[in-house]
Amino acid sequence: MRKSRFSDEQIVAIVRESHAHGVAATAKKHKVSEHTIYIWRRKFGEMDPNQVAELKRITQENARLKKLLAECDLEIEVMKEITAKKW
Repeated sequence: MRKSRFSDEQIVAIVRESHAHGVAATAKKHKVSEHTIYIWRRKFGEMDPNQVAELKRITQENARLKKLLAECDLEIEVMKEITAKKW
């Protein structure tokens, strides 16, 4: 997935601006498509910038925990194979 040129906090500010001044004017000002602003509205909704930072932190922690779980499952499978070969 392509990295956005805007940070999440900037996106929230643009979404808030689009609520105040309209999507077309905001899209033109920030040189993004109207469709992009609608996607951002759906994703970020009425979030505050601090909520966006919390969401990002939780998402990163979730990815880290999933990776740890996968490593533990792999280790368990390897141990099962080793014990099966010893008998």
